[in-house]
Order: sequence, then C-alpha cells, then structure tokens
Amino acid sequence: MKMHEKHYANRRKSVLKMIDEGVILIPAAIYQIRSNDTEYPFRQNSNFYYLSGFEEDNALLLLQRSKKGMKQILFVQKKDRAKAVWTGKRLGVSGAKKRFLVDKVYAMEALDKILSTVLRGVQNVYIDLYDRKEFFHHILGLCQTLHHDRRVKVSPKCFLHVNSLIEQMRLIKSHDEIATIERALAITAVAHETAMKVAKEGMFEYELQAKIEEIFRANGARSDAYSTIVAGGNNANTLHYIANDAKLRQGDLVLIDAGCEYEMYASDITRTFPVSGTFSPAQKALYEMVLQVQLQVIAAIRPGIRRSKLQKLCEEKLCAGMIALGIIKGRLKTVLKNGMHKKYFPHGVGHWMGIDVHDQAPYNDEQGKELRLEPGMVLTIEPGLYIDKHDKSVPKRYRGIGIRIEDNIVVTATGHRNLSQHIAKSVAEIESLCVGVTPAR
Repeated sequence: MKMHEKHYANRRKSVLKMIDEGVILIPAAIYQIRSNDTEYPFRQNSNFYYLSGFEEDNALLLLQRSKKGMKQILFVQKKDRAKAVWTGKRLGVSGAKKRFLVDKVYAMEALDKILSTVLRGVQNVYIDLYDRKEFFHHILGLCQTLHHDRRVKVSPKCFLHVNSLIEQMRLIKSHDEIATIERALAITAVAHETAMKVAKEGMFEYELQAKIEEIFRANGARSDAYSTIVAGGNNANTLHYIANDAKLRQGDLVLIDAGCEYEMYASDITRTFPVSGTFSPAQKALYEMVLQVQLQVIAAIRPGIRRSKLQKLCEEKLCAGMIALGIIKGRLKTVLKNGMHKKYFPHGVGHWMGIDVHDQAPYNDEQGKELRLEPGMVLTIEPGLYIDKHDKSVPKRYRGIGIRIEDNIVVTATGHRNLSQHIAKSVAEIESLCVGVTPAR
C-alpha cells in the first residue's frame, strides 16, 4: 500500500531532530551497468526511499537544521521531452512541488550552485561516507572550495555517516509498513504453495523458479526481494545455491527460499517439501524436528528478549534433536561447547527485514551492547539442518537432506505475530498441497 506523503515528511522531521545543526545529503540510487550500454533494472536507494517515497533516479534530498529552524529541499531531474522518448516521463520540478511536502524543489542542475550557498556557515555535513564514494568526493570538493574562499567565515569541517541515523529509525516498523510487508507475504504465499502443487520428478529447478517469479509479477510485485533459491536434493546443502539448473528427482526434498518485494518492502520465506508429494520416514523425522525447533523459537519472541538468546535456544534445541536422531553423538553440553552442531547449522537464527531483505538496521547500540527486541521490529526465524550426501559420519538415511523453514515475525507489545503463518508448513499441509488438495487449516 502507498504511504501518505505526511508519513515521509514526518520521517524527515524525525531524522532532523536527531542531528546537531548541519546539513543532511541523501542522493537517490544510480543506474548500474549490466553489460556494455545496458543496465540492471533500477532499484531505489533504501534510505532515500524511506525518507521520500520517490522512485526516480537523479534526485537528492537536502535536509537542514539551523538556529533558524528546519528546511527540507528536494532536487529532481527536470522534464526533458527528448529523454522521455527513451526512458519515460519524469515528475519534474512542477510535479514534485505538487506531490511532496517539502519547502523547496529544484532541478538537479542547480544542486552545486545551491549547495555552495547552503554550506556557507555550516560545520556538520551528514552524508553516506562509504557506499557512494563518487558523490562524497564531489561534495568534499565543493567544501574544499568553500574552505579556501577567504570570504567564507565558516565552512564544513565535520563529515558524519548519516546512514546510521536513518537505519536506527528503520528498526521500528509503522502500521503501514507492516501492512505492506503482509501484502508482500500474501503474494509470496501463493507462489510457494503453487510450487508445492506443480513440482514433480523431472522438472528443472528453474521451472519452479519461473513459476514463482511469474506469480510475483502477476500480483503487482515488480521484483523478487533477493535471488530465488530452488534447491533439490543435495543442492539444499549449499546455503546460497542459485544455479537452479538441476532436475528434481523422485524421493528428494526441494528447498525453496523465495520472497517478493512489494512497494519496496521485502518478504523472505523458506519452505521445504518432497518432490514425490510424501515425506519418507527419515525426511519426516528431520523435518518435524526442525519445525518444532522453529515453533519453540518463535514462541519465545517478546519485547525485552535479545536475538542472541533466540540463537542459543535454537542451537540447543537443534542439538538435542540431532542427538536424539543419532546424527551427532555425545552429551548436549559437550556438543554445544565444542560447536559440533555448526557443521549442520552454520548460520544465524534470523535477521531484520523491511525495505531490505536483510534490513540495514543495527543489532547493537552505540556502546556495542546488543539491542533487546521492541514492538514493531520485524525479523525472520529460520532454523535449518544441512547434511551433505557424502557425510559418512551420519546414518545413511539422512544423507543428502537439506531443510530450512523460515517465517517473518513482528514483535508486538504482548509477544509476537507470525506474519507468514498462513503459508503451509506442517507435514499434513505440505503433503496435501503436493497432491493438489487444499489443506484444512
């Protein structure tokens, strides 16, 4: 759902209240070359979008706080009929003035001239210090000119990384943000459950990928949130497997990690199901163990708890399950102490999610202390178990099985809400879908 312009204006005011006197500069994303003179599909800079809701390139936000008050200025690409023939119409200066709740709108061509005036008397410049080096060095050059101009009494002396301020704000999602994520998840649910229905022996992994991404786009999601993983059999034991070029085999499981991006907000879901439509006894035992671990970790989510505690709980439960199934031998405390489980569960229990699928938001405060969960935070919970087919230390019946189950959770005032709980994941639900029957829920 599209957010009201007041929403973005309030965010800009909030970030201005976080700074000392100074100027914030946030440019839009730029097109990236794919090959020769062709480009990758454009995707807006997340922080620029978070503060503006504007999806065009060649734009910039200038926010200023001074003794006189606060200013919000937007620079956009002016309308150009010749360029519009090739790249489409632009909002332009007049259109931007009508749409955005800012004090001023200028064409990008005026940026340097206006900055040379705005930066006079300013000491602090808040800017991305790391990811847009060419832009940073351009601004540095303008500041250097001011510094050497004897007529300018005060010029910028301190450059601060603005991203950390915005990313701190992005930790807590608004009602509208959560609703947008839920819309992304509704689309992703159809894609995953359709994949369960149509998967069969002899299909290529990329055929399932094509079906999933067709559903994304047919339902208004212009992009996937990350490269889709469709991993049959032992391929599931490569965590970031994206080749998706193998045939599905009878008797194997297929792990699908796929989520769409809707109105710039991500979804991130993993489901694992049998190609044949029915779990084998060994597959079922492993799957239900991982599922129970996931359910127990999700149940522990509430305000005040730390992610590290969720990680510890996940590892303890997975270890206990692997010992019970004979995958790992030894006492639980010894196994955990020696990290024997990391061979089969090498990743974290989850991550922040929002505008970015791995939302660029802090896990620790400015003192380095781990943050506690708060209402409005959205995170994934994704325990997994990965047993390579060549691992002879494990009973043969378990070899070549890779399982991950992932859901998207919002922290609430009283606990949590699983935003993706409607996506089939119990053995009964999955097996019903795999044979074309809509499961009762």
